[in-house]
Amino acid sequence: MWHHKPIIDEELLQSLPNLKIVSNSGVGIDHLDLKLLSRFGVKVSNTPFVVSTDTADLGMALMLASARRLVEGYQMAVSPDIEYFPADWLGVEVSGATLGIVGMGTIGYKVAQRAKAFEMKILYHNRNQRNKEEESAVGAIYCKKIDDLLRESDFVMLAVTLTPQTHKLIGKRELELMKPTATLINISRGLVVDQDALMEALQNKVIRAAALDVTCPEPLPRDHPLLRMKNVIITPHIGSATHDTRRVMMQDMAESIEAALAGRPIPNEVV
Repeated sequence: MWHHKPIIDEELLQSLPNLKIVSNSGVGIDHLDLKLLSRFGVKVSNTPFVVSTDTADLGMALMLASARRLVEGYQMAVSPDIEYFPADWLGVEVSGATLGIVGMGTIGYKVAQRAKAFEMKILYHNRNQRNKEEESAVGAIYCKKIDDLLRESDFVMLAVTLTPQTHKLIGKRELELMKPTATLINISRGLVVDQDALMEALQNKVIRAAALDVTCPEPLPRDHPLLRMKNVIITPHIGSATHDTRRVMMQDMAESIEAALAGRPIPNEVV
């Protein structure tokens, strides 16, 4: 599967009686019905580790671009109507600011490693607390309650997998807990955020800005209000979109397929 295609439903599975494995590109498997696949005796694999470095890089890029208003600045710099650059056109600092990471898995931890180089104060919320050595290595502080992270962070970065528990994890209540100067960055899945609540929060200046690599749907309808907001940056779900990573993803998928067909243990099998 690449970019969630083809759609794996019962009709397709019935038409493929010899199907052994569905090898999925990327980490997320929220688009797959694992119980249905198991009922048909079909294995599932993904590519969980190879995407983490590039996705963490993109998370930092979105944070920096939003903080320094990079897209607006570019548009200003190339505009045929600009005769001078306004001196009071300002962004916000990243270095020394507080970053709250929601989801401290492989991607979240790599974000923390990068944020440490920017001398950021790092808070994180996760189902399980990391061990003291891992926390100390990046200077991260565990927040058992997500509310505490939201209240204190200048930037909130979402790096969770989409599950029933994380569906619309960030809604109206959570956005109102954030600082009015804060930025929300989403590199996980669009459905982790209540998009209507986010739109309202941005319009009413409940939070300062948002930087999104994921939305729901993808792409958004061309008349969607988020596409017209100056305090929003949206990229087309490109967390893993580099030549090297995509090549390794394909190699990992092929290895899983070969292993399944040969009856060997499947690398990165989703159980």
